[in-house]
Formats: sequence, C-alpha cells, structure tokens
Amino acid sequence: MNHTCEWCNSKKITAITSSVFWELPDGTSAIEIKETPTLSCPDCSMVYQSERTVKEIEDQLFLIDCKKIGKVVSYQELMALPRLLKKNYFDFLSE
Repeated sequence: MNHTCEWCNSKKITAITSSVFWELPDGTSAIEIKETPTLSCPDCSMVYQSERTVKEIEDQLFLIDCKKIGKVVSYQELMALPRLLKKNYFDFLSE
C-alpha cells in the first residue's frame, strides 16, 4: 500500500472503509457499495479509493450480471459474485 496521500503527500493517511456510489457499466443506474476499502488523509481531508480498488470494482462490475445486484451491496459481497468471464479481455493496459 502507498503510505503517502495521493493529493497532498502527507504520510498520515489511514485505511478505513466507507460507502461509495458507482454507476453501472451500462449507465442504467448507480449502486451503493458499502464497506469499500478507502484511504483517509487528516491533513487535506481527502477520502478516496486507491487506483487498485477502483480497478477491482470496475472490472468486477464489467464481468458480472449486474441485474443480480440490489441498490446496495457490500464490497465483499460484490467481489464474491460469480463472473461471467474470467477476466476483462478488453483491458489491454493491464497485460
């Protein structure tokens, strides 16, 4: 984990969990994802998700049947949903 705030370079960031709101890949609606890994910086007051967490959420939403998700889901429940594909074959930057 990066131990420096991405916004102000403070070394005081802490790992917390929080709710985030995410638009589904098809753009039809948004969901609340509870207990999402989040970083909090007391120096600049930024609360954000790491690039890795953002990528994990976006990949998972792209690879699952989003019709099976309710309006609210926990991060762990979301990540445990079965995927329709093994990986995001359209992500050419990760390979």
